[in-house]
Amino acid sequence: MSAAELAPADALREYETAAIAAIDAAGDADSLEAARVEFLGRKQGRLKNLQKLMGQVPKEERPTFGKTFNEVKTRVEEAMASRQTALARPAEVAAGLDITLPGLPPPLGRRHPITQTIDQFLQIFARFGFAAVDGPEIEDEWHNFDALNIARSHPARDPLDNFYLDVARQTAADANDGRDDLPGDDAPSESPVLLRSQTSSVQIRVMESTPPPIRIVSVGRVYRPDTIDQTHSCMFHQIEGLMVGEDVTMASLKSVLRQFASAYFGPGTPIRFRPSFFPFTEPSVEVDMEFGGDWMEIGGAGMVDPAVFEAVGYDPEEVTGFAFGLGVERFCMGRHNITDIRRLYENDVRFLRQF
Repeated sequence: MSAAELAPADALREYETAAIAAIDAAGDADSLEAARVEFLGRKQGRLKNLQKLMGQVPKEERPTFGKTFNEVKTRVEEAMASRQTALARPAEVAAGLDITLPGLPPPLGRRHPITQTIDQFLQIFARFGFAAVDGPEIEDEWHNFDALNIARSHPARDPLDNFYLDVARQTAADANDGRDDLPGDDAPSESPVLLRSQTSSVQIRVMESTPPPIRIVSVGRVYRPDTIDQTHSCMFHQIEGLMVGEDVTMASLKSVLRQFASAYFGPGTPIRFRPSFFPFTEPSVEVDMEFGGDWMEIGGAGMVDPAVFEAVGYDPEEVTGFAFGLGVERFCMGRHNITDIRRLYENDVRFLRQF
């Protein structure tokens, strides 16, 4: 029965049923296009013919009929759009995976606060003209102690205060990626090896192979068997600085560290120097910076001892230099108001996401 032979309301229901059935039955784009032309075509489609029934509807029923007409048209158009999307989707692949589904964005990680601090340090010192260098974490006593003027009787060499390794010389070299400079030429072949207790050993390695002038920084892990608590760890990071030349003075050292404090914490950061003693520097100072109203020791510094220059073949009558060693964790904790160093190494993602 044609639409003209049905009551207008019945014609709408018959149209909707036939249209949706034809759309659902379309198995490819060509058959779906044929259904679109037949039921939604603007020139000769069946929907166009239904509009002509408006004249057969009593005047008082036309608003209701018009509303129903628009609702039917919308449902047919939605069915058409849904089927077009379904036919455009590629067939499912193995294991029922639909490759057209939107992917799940992977959670983006963040650089560890220690790594961020190290990067900031290197950027600041690069602006001061210091080149970044590196050295092995497994060291011999020559580079870790002897060349730094640390006497055999010094308590810093006590086995209870260091991580000595019971390995042969060649094993230690292998652990340092096959470096052929471990131990040094002046070190006996049976020299014990240990996890370095300070990055000052990098100074020695650089000066052994590089004539002055020198301006370097080295950042890395160091190891000491300290009791772990809020402010101490058996593994932590140091940044070591060294400047050697003809006119390097204590004033040069103070200027560099003051500029560094201002660059990292902001202009006017309070910093002070207290007299101290280190075997490899003379005179020596402890460096303190003010964090939140309290003074915190952040490292040691001083003028390179002439004995260190002699150990690496420099003439202490020709050159002078300064060295400093700063604790990376303490700067990181001070800047981010972290009160416990253990938080930095617990791998708590909730904590690390803050940085």
